[in-house]
Amino acid sequence: MPLTKDFRETIRERAQQEPKFRKALLREAIELMLSGDEKTGRAILRNYINATVGFRQLEEATSIPANSLMRMFGPNGNPSAKNLFGVLAHLQAQEGVSFEVRPRRS
Repeated sequence: MPLTKDFRETIRERAQQEPKFRKALLREAIELMLSGDEKTGRAILRNYINATVGFRQLEEATSIPANSLMRMFGPNGNPSAKNLFGVLAHLQAQEGVSFEVRPRRS
């Protein structure tokens, strides 16, 4: 059986090479959290952070300790609204995008 790359490494490489992919990851994470699938949204956001800015740089930008950030976006994380929105604001600015919430008719 051939060896395969670790999934996180594959995400990191693709995110570094494809800006559209990075933006899609960030958008998907936000949309999932807003739609109620907060756990999957946090997991995708964690992958996005690892593939882009990293937790140490995010710590410097948000003044939230890297260990706390890792816990917030881990499987049992529970970020406060203030911390979550602060992180999302920084990530959007870093990516050069601005997401907005609009009502959708069912």
